Amino acid sequence: MSPASFLENLLNLSTKRITFCQLLLFLLTLLMSGFALADANWLKVNISGANKKLTNNINAHLGTLPDSDVQRRAFLFTVEDNTQDALESMGYYHGIADIDINETESGPWELNLNITPGDPVVIQWVDINFTGDMLQDDMFALWLNTLKIKPGDTLNHGVYDSIKSQLVTLALARGYFDGQYTRSEISINRDLNIAQINLQFDSGKRYVFGEVDFNGSTLNDDVLKALIPFDASAPYATQQLTEFNRNLLDTGYFSNIKVLPQIDNVDDGLVPIKVELSPRASHLIEVGLGADIGNSTEDNFEPRVRLTWRIPQINRYGHFQETTAEWSPERPKILTTYTIPLSHPLNDQLKIKVGLLRDTYGVTQDYDEESRSFDNTGQLESQKYLLGLSRQLRSEHNWLYGYSIESIREFYEQEDTDYDPRFYLMGYNLTKTIRGDNTLNPKSGFRQTYSVQYADPSLGSTIRLARLQARFKWIETIFDNHRFVARIDLGANIASDNDISQIPPSLRYFAGGDQSIRGYSYQELGPYIDYTNSDGGLSRQVVGGRYLAVGSIEYQYYLTPTWRVASFVDAGNAFDTGQLEPVVAVGGGVHWISPIGPIKLDLGFGLKETETVARSYRFHLTMGTDL
Repeated sequence: MSPASFLENLLNLSTKRITFCQLLLFLLTLLMSGFALADANWLKVNISGANKKLTNNINAHLGTLPDSDVQRRAFLFTVEDNTQDALESMGYYHGIADIDINETESGPWELNLNITPGDPVVIQWVDINFTGDMLQDDMFALWLNTLKIKPGDTLNHGVYDSIKSQLVTLALARGYFDGQYTRSEISINRDLNIAQINLQFDSGKRYVFGEVDFNGSTLNDDVLKALIPFDASAPYATQQLTEFNRNLLDTGYFSNIKVLPQIDNVDDGLVPIKVELSPRASHLIEVGLGADIGNSTEDNFEPRVRLTWRIPQINRYGHFQETTAEWSPERPKILTTYTIPLSHPLNDQLKIKVGLLRDTYGVTQDYDEESRSFDNTGQLESQKYLLGLSRQLRSEHNWLYGYSIESIREFYEQEDTDYDPRFYLMGYNLTKTIRGDNTLNPKSGFRQTYSVQYADPSLGSTIRLARLQARFKWIETIFDNHRFVARIDLGANIASDNDISQIPPSLRYFAGGDQSIRGYSYQELGPYIDYTNSDGGLSRQVVGGRYLAVGSIEYQYYLTPTWRVASFVDAGNAFDTGQLEPVVAVGGGVHWISPIGPIKLDLGFGLKETETVARSYRFHLTMGTDL
């Protein structure tokens, strides 16, 4: 369909009353007839005798197919030269192209190219020489080791051009702004079908970092300068600028960051760095949602709402605070953390924590003599007041470690008896996270966390207690679409047998929930005790254990880049000495990789019926990154 016919039909339609079906039919006819012929109405190209790579290269050299008679004649005029260039660029200097043009009165012409490649030119040797300051730079030796080109390979001008471009790019990234080729050539002997590659590159001197100028920030100069990962007059490298940009981003102080090397203002080999910063909003609010639905200890719906309030920068010294308020039925929590940067805004921080946390654990049951079974009557409830002080540091090898002291006062009722122990816990923690990428949904990674806490009566604690914990998480993706996630959580409380009831629920170990064993409710699994209640009846209460051992393996398959399905097996439990009763849950889920992180809907089925929990199922709705 010609443009004139298209316009005429469109005008005719606009002057009549038409139905939707008529309009749809018209558009379909337009697409099938007019637009479908636009690409192939003038010329059709057939290539034979060449392999796939050579065919693709010939098509690339021929260029876009013509869409008019004038363009078709110009296209055919250059076919022979373009085809020969395509052959020679891949080393076929003796290639022959038999060209046949079939002209037709109607419909597209046919261009038939029958290729006889002949023997290719092979590389006899490759000589790459360096001069200048780059001779003392190990990065160029590493780059040479990555090159795949070698004697005996078929000559490919594209590979040769790529090598030249890579070397220039690396030189610029390493601060050799005066670098240039003193010799770059390919010598070809057509009679012997051999080629010799000779590259000689003179880097000249290496430039160094000059003064760093910050604009747009109200932070103290010492705070900003601590984020610079290179010393004054250090050799220039874009990798250092990338790290500098990442440091500025990780502080959370800024909404927009530009780290700009002023190459045009180089003076005596010094490259000044200009940093343009835009502060984040004074107050940031984030809302998180989650839910558990199922029939474990109760048929219920347990929503979770989390509200996080941040002040990214309180003063010019970089202080900031984060307050998290979390609500779910019978489990409201509020925790405020005030952070003070010390010697480094990221690698050395003092944190002050204040919190009021109410939580529920396990299940409480009364024995019904008529049904001869235990009926659920509630859960073990506690209310905790927390005041903590910690110092967190980062080592050169990216280990996070810290020292802490926490004051805890917790109120709870167990076996119809009220408890309110006080603890002063001194702690040490160690964490390292390796991520394959910096996205909210990493393709690979490994996190390991270790912690130890100790409380002693001579320091004001109700009992002597040592807590040991270790957590591990692995993520690996193979063949792009197959993602595996595994985790192990281990814990132990070391205390006297007579003091077990004085360990508050928040310091004991329970299992169950979306971060533990899916298919069971949050913290409902663990050792239980039977006792005579205040009414003289028999009661049972899950009170948690001294130890914890929980593991999980999950397989995830990407249907699209933003949707995946998952299947998992979770196993383990909280337990006391000699009383391990492992439970297993299986299930699956659907995950959406949203712009704010993965949102997961998982359905878990508990495979084991315990003395306190029947075989159950639960839906778990969660949001957040895996590492």
